[in-house]
Amino acid sequence: MIVKNRRQSKKVFVGDIAIGGDAPITVQSMLNAKTTDVEGCLAQIKSLKENGCDLIRLAVPDEPSAKAFGEIAKRAGIPLIADVHYSYKLAKLALENGAKKLRINPGNMTDFAQIEDLSAMLKDLRVPVRVGVNGGSLAAKFEGMEETEALVESALECANVFERYGMSDIVVAIKHSDVQKNIEANLKLAKVCDYPLHIGVTEAGTLRSGLIKSAIGIGTLLENGVGDTIRVSLSTDVTEEALAGRKILQALGLREGADVVACPTCARTQIDVEGLANKIEKMTANVRKPLRISVLGCPLNGIGEGKGSDIGIAGGKEKSTLLLNGEILTTVDNKYLFEEFKKLLQKKIEE
Repeated sequence: MIVKNRRQSKKVFVGDIAIGGDAPITVQSMLNAKTTDVEGCLAQIKSLKENGCDLIRLAVPDEPSAKAFGEIAKRAGIPLIADVHYSYKLAKLALENGAKKLRINPGNMTDFAQIEDLSAMLKDLRVPVRVGVNGGSLAAKFEGMEETEALVESALECANVFERYGMSDIVVAIKHSDVQKNIEANLKLAKVCDYPLHIGVTEAGTLRSGLIKSAIGIGTLLENGVGDTIRVSLSTDVTEEALAGRKILQALGLREGADVVACPTCARTQIDVEGLANKIEKMTANVRKPLRISVLGCPLNGIGEGKGSDIGIAGGKEKSTLLLNGEILTTVDNKYLFEEFKKLLQKKIEE
């Protein structure tokens, strides 16, 4: 699906997944399990994949983590990105252990003289680099400069050094915890380069506030045609990041999938709308077919409100109505409601 006003950028590949150019906007997340916990990381990767995540990043803070990264990469079944701070040595170890993309922060890897050797290795392995600048970690030399300008300058300065050594597969990211500064900096960056841009609001916070900040920050940029890959940063279960990323793209018409709508409930509600809608939303996270699914708490309004849905539930006290293509299909005992819904969903997906 192509955004009409989408900014034109280069295309790079992370394994077999494209970022930029005419490629679909991808969803990323980052594990919060210790990288040395191989099985814990693989469990999180499995959950992220099941919930629509395209690319996954892992921190590589030390040599044991770099070694564990290699074991995880062999079993992950998805391209993995190594997130490295402070150490060019660790960056090289991550590449040796199967990283398909490398993220560095020029705010804490300021010795650009070492980029020449790193560039040679990246080119040899055909692995892109992300120059990721954060508002909280700008190099000291940018003190006194207007912050959004400093973020742009820092990102481009580092990217230009990679370019100088023949490394052109570059993704750039500017992130800030202040939503308005984040938007302003990325709009400025988008005007002065054609690198693919990774966007997100860093340190967005807990599930509630993080979702609001990310939806506004990421959504505003995407509406302006800016952004080639996104990460929703949340202080919670990483699976929520993937789900939120997909929902932001779907809300903007940038990715097809199942859209679960649910009523806000009232005294007429006869079923557990919230619990049922959450189960259905997670169950359909990886569905790429455009489906509208409604979960409505009562038959009084539910049948009418479900007319625009491919599949609908209108809850009743003991029995509920299942809708297909906006029309009443059948009435089922609430004990079997979810199982009958699943059967109906599977048929709809297979059509």
